[in-house]
Amino acid sequence: MSVYIIGVAGGSGSGKTYFTRDLQKELGDENCLVVYQDNYYIDQSKKFDGDGGSVNFDHPSSLDFQLLAQDLRKLREGQKVEIPIYDFVTHSRKTETLPTAPKRIILVDGILILHSEEVRAELDEAVFFDTPEALRFQRRLDRDVHERGRTPEGVRKQFELQVRPMHNQFVEPSKAFADTIVKDLGEYGDALTRFSARLNEYLALNV
Repeated sequence: MSVYIIGVAGGSGSGKTYFTRDLQKELGDENCLVVYQDNYYIDQSKKFDGDGGSVNFDHPSSLDFQLLAQDLRKLREGQKVEIPIYDFVTHSRKTETLPTAPKRIILVDGILILHSEEVRAELDEAVFFDTPEALRFQRRLDRDVHERGRTPEGVRKQFELQVRPMHNQFVEPSKAFADTIVKDLGEYGDALTRFSARLNEYLALNV
């Protein structure tokens, strides 16, 4: 089975995850697998000191890129992998994992995947969502409060002290490694249509 791997990157709240999920729907679950960078956080439970505290989840050192690259390599080779599950409430890896089999198209979603040289080496192409900071912050605030049990104050503090500087230092420069850059405001629909058409054609030609 031929496996094609696409990285979808951009800042937190840039629209990359919506795009990844919408594209998966267009291609079909039977053809497309999504691998999330967020599953590969290193256990932070012993260092976590409160919402918006010193643990920097936006720094590359918080992620196990070696394991992510290894899993992508195995999936390309047709092997099943056990994807870790990170618990954002306890800030630890769960004991259970996600047994995952390869599919013909794999989408890799994450803010820092293009920063990691070893992950980039496993990608066939890369997309970067370039979205204004104000919109990214509002989306992150809504997600972290409603989905991760965060406080608005903690989210704002974390954004000011960690998210913004890490975005400027690591995420934004990684845009240079993207094959396609999408301006989220106005280009989302066109990008989804283009990628869906091209990848569905790829699937038809690589039965």
